[in-house]
Parts: sequence; C-alpha cells; structure tokens
Amino acid sequence: MRPRTPTTRATPDRASRRGFAAYLLLPFCLLASAGAAHAAAWSDNLQREVQRIDRDSPGTLGVYVKRLNGGETFSYGSDKFWYLGSTVKVPIAIALLQQVDAGKLKLTDTLKLQDTDRIEAGRLVWSKTGTALQLGDLLKRMLGESDNTAANMLIRAVGEDKVNETARAAMGTKGFEKITTLAQVRYDVYAEIHPDARKLPNTQMVQIAGAPLGPGRVEAVRKALNLKTTDLKAKTIDEAYDRYYKTNVNSATLEAYGDMLEKLVKGQLLKPPSTQLLFTAMKIDIFTNYRLQAGLPRSEKFIHKTGTQYRRACHVGVINPQNGGADAIVVTTCAADLDEQKQAGRVFQQVGQAITKTMLTGPATAAAR
Repeated sequence: MRPRTPTTRATPDRASRRGFAAYLLLPFCLLASAGAAHAAAWSDNLQREVQRIDRDSPGTLGVYVKRLNGGETFSYGSDKFWYLGSTVKVPIAIALLQQVDAGKLKLTDTLKLQDTDRIEAGRLVWSKTGTALQLGDLLKRMLGESDNTAANMLIRAVGEDKVNETARAAMGTKGFEKITTLAQVRYDVYAEIHPDARKLPNTQMVQIAGAPLGPGRVEAVRKALNLKTTDLKAKTIDEAYDRYYKTNVNSATLEAYGDMLEKLVKGQLLKPPSTQLLFTAMKIDIFTNYRLQAGLPRSEKFIHKTGTQYRRACHVGVINPQNGGADAIVVTTCAADLDEQKQAGRVFQQVGQAITKTMLTGPATAAAR
C-alpha cells in the first residue's frame, strides 16, 4: 500500500471561518462600492452642469468643490491661477485672528487711520486722518462691507510679511502668490499706464477712482501725472489690467484656496472662539441671496466672501461649516473676462444651483450625510 502524499486541505472549520469573515466584510464592500459610485455620480453630473454654464456664459469659469465627509473633489479649471480680488480678505482675517490667539494682538486694540491706508470701496476712506478704530471693528468692516481701507489697516497691524506667511502655510507654496495691500493693487495697475503713477499720494488715487472705468480712468491718470497721451505705456484700461493680472499677484489656484477653507472649518487654523467669530463675520447667519448663495437652499448654512475687480470675479465659501466641517462642502469659484457684476452674478448663481441639484437634493444626499 503506497503511502499517501501529504496534502493541505481546508477543514470545514477553517472554510466556515473564511466564509463568515467574507460575510462580515460584505456590507463594508457594498458601502465602499456605493460610496464610490455616489461620488462618481455627483461629480459627473456636476461636470455636465458646469460645462454647460461655462459654454453658455461669457468669459471663462473655474470651479473647485470638495465634500469633506468623504474627501471627494470636483475640479474644473481649478489648478490655474485666478485673481482673488477681495477674497484675499479671508487670509488677512485669519492672520489677524492667529495673532489674537497667540496673545500678540487684541481685538480691542486701536489703530489710527493714516492717509496711506486710504483707497476706494468702503466708507472708511472718507473718515478723518487719525480716526482710531478697534481691530475688531476693522475686521467687521473688511468682511461685512468689504472695506478696502479697513483691509489696508489690518495688513499694517499684522504686517504684510506675516499675512503672506499665514496664507502660504494655509494654501501651500505652489498654488499661491503674494498678497499686497489693496492700495498697492491700484498703484500696480495704474503703473502699467505709466510708472510715475507709483508716486501719487493715496488721496489722489481715490480721486482717480472717481472716474468711470474705461477711457475716463486712463485720462484721469494722465491728467494726474500731467502727461501727454503719447507718454502712456498702456492706452486702455483693459491693457493695464491685463498686464497686471498676468503678474499673478493676489492670485491663487482654487484648489489652494479650498485647502485653506478646509483647514479653517476643521479647526486647524484658529482656536474655536476665533473660528466662530470669523464664521459670523463671513455671514453664516445671513442669507444674502447673492451669487452662489442665490442658488443654494436657505436651509443650508454658508460662510463666504466675494471678490470683484475689473472683468474678474470670485465667490468662495463653505456650505455647512459647523461641527468641525463634518458635513461641509467647500466651494471656490472664479470667472474672468466678463462683466464682473451682472454677468458674474448670474454665472455664480447657476453654479450654486448646480451644486444644489447634484449634491444637496435627493436620497443620495441623505445617505452621504
């Protein structure tokens, strides 16, 4: 009788254990599969909606969306640099509040208005030189009213280098260019018309801003500098702004800006009281019915900031930022080469509607929460 060749065979007990383990894992596999399918579904649907909006609208559009509870993202032109406009005021606010959290500044500290702080957009530009304002008041004016003079004063309080250090830490080094004062923006743009514009006092820059954008603004710069038309380096305001935008100053990718907002709502940038203060300043309890928010349900909390400059516009924010961002959706969107008011407003409203349609309605949404 031949000896048997040894074989390894799964005993009934081992086979049963394997089958039972597979049975236990099955729900998790199904959930993972369903989650991946859901992520692909909303992303694909949003892609179609955003492509349609971009196709049917003037200019170019960029959109970045991230659902924080699953980590899924949607990107449409979000890796290119976009001019941020007044959305730079959020990293300025974060830099200020980090200094408050560190005990280096207090919101009750006062700062006196200097002539070099003055620039148009906002009421503070018309206040008397030497007017003392608390940092907390300046923060509210900068975010609530988008007051540019208030922003300049806060940059002066924190330090321009510290503002940029904070922004770079929050956004990363690859997707961010430096932030300047809002007054410097005007100097840089008008210097494209003629370099001597950098020598003008802020008060004269405010006067120039009173001229309508277009030939009237170029003419105002020419008169302020007492130049001939042939002396001008840029003949149109479009040419001046186009040159300025190409420098990528005060610009970032939408992904980088979204990373900053994600860190903010997760509590990684500020202490809880400062985070809540910033949420309030970013209108978490106010329904503005404007731009993105005009396309979102009133029931959804939304912290946000708009940015508007000549033929450029942005709207950035976080839907449902509360609870450490457990159910948050980060949204950053910018548009270029269109009317920065009416046309941009309609485009961003449609983006908000697309997000509502693909991410905030239906049974899949309830399952994702």
